[in-house]
Amino acid sequence: METRSKAGIMSLWSVPRNLLSLILRVLSKLLCHCAGLLKKFRQDGPSMPQLPQDILMDIFATLEIPDLVRVGSVCSSWRSAYTALRDHGQYKRSQTPCLLYTSESAGKNTVCLYSLGEKRSYKVTLPEPPIRSRFLVGSSHGWLVTVDDRSEMHIVNPITGEQIALPSVTTIEHVKPIVDESGLVQGYELSRHTARRYEPTEYMVYYPDQRRTLALAELREYLQYKAFVFPDEKSKGSYIVALIHNPMNQLSFSRAGDDKWIWLPPYTDYEDCSYSDGLLYAITLRGAIHAFDINGPVIMRKIIMGMTLDRLTDCTYIVHAPWGDLLNVQRIVDEEDANVGSSEHVLMSTTEIKINKVDTRAKKLEEFKCLDDHVLFLGHNQSLILSAKDHPHLKANHAYCTDNSYLYIHGFKNNRRDIGIFNLESNSWDELVTQPRSNWPPPMWITLNLAKMN
Repeated sequence: METRSKAGIMSLWSVPRNLLSLILRVLSKLLCHCAGLLKKFRQDGPSMPQLPQDILMDIFATLEIPDLVRVGSVCSSWRSAYTALRDHGQYKRSQTPCLLYTSESAGKNTVCLYSLGEKRSYKVTLPEPPIRSRFLVGSSHGWLVTVDDRSEMHIVNPITGEQIALPSVTTIEHVKPIVDESGLVQGYELSRHTARRYEPTEYMVYYPDQRRTLALAELREYLQYKAFVFPDEKSKGSYIVALIHNPMNQLSFSRAGDDKWIWLPPYTDYEDCSYSDGLLYAITLRGAIHAFDINGPVIMRKIIMGMTLDRLTDCTYIVHAPWGDLLNVQRIVDEEDANVGSSEHVLMSTTEIKINKVDTRAKKLEEFKCLDDHVLFLGHNQSLILSAKDHPHLKANHAYCTDNSYLYIHGFKNNRRDIGIFNLESNSWDELVTQPRSNWPPPMWITLNLAKMN
């Protein structure tokens, strides 16, 4: 893994020609450790004086991952400091999310990462199978959740190259394998049941019967919607994966080392998840919020908030704010048919984003009129809120958006994406300029992470 990681990282973050500018950007933050270093470095030029490893680690800890990987490739002593910082869990710098997307010109195994700070894209080669042959159903804490052409799921870290297989899709409550005489899986049967009833009507075009037979690659068109990877607070290097899936956007989860998915009935219409203090939170399209204690011998469910909307909204998100509040975010999307009768020309655009504080005692929502110096990241990924003071190149009181609608993502794969920077004050869009990108797999935000899983 280490050999592959070095090669992958070097292909991603090439060493800058002018290392002086990179060093000077961070030295000003740590002059208390090395007051005389700046003067000496200017005198010596490119021959950087040797520093104790703890001083190097203090300096490197202020860098975001792109610059951190660059300085770690300069020489053996800097590589040693970088490796120690990474492996000992001392690197905790808050990262600015990148836009992850694919491009036909980049190749089948390559993803592009657009840096909001540097306003440029980098290319990363991922392990097999080719990323352009997979579905992307989520990203969180530096991990992509992917679905291959057998509808099986993996998580992959684009920076470290680590890839982990998740429990088989056949262990999900609603999936039954179809096997041949030799026991090999040839297809699947997908049930339409919830814990309460069968749901044969809402998606008649997809499910004419209560159970439908699907080919290996076809199942992913209907089953997996959105997935999340959360660090397991009980065990360092371990993780929990939550999966929102059909029928009716139900919820299942698994832990590292599990051989099956655990179903969390009986509720439906889940849209987003978060994890905090040992509780898995989930919000529905009508604003209900449930919290699951999944750490005991018996899974306990608590209703944090009942339904707050009298109808299904376009998208809902649940966000834990840095100041401690739990937020309910609603995204209103306008659909426009640019060419009547052709789904290939359906355009969807965000027209409004509503932010509400969840008052868990009074069981009501309190609307936020302004995020002040904070920034939202919304899309087919973990929902985030960051401080613009900690990330000065981000626009305060704005939401950085990618698509999140199930029907739009899975049904209109080649349509223009609803991607950009949404001004929360004026309800207007600012363009997010990147290199040409493919609309499928759907672009999403990812927060880079150097940590490895057990």
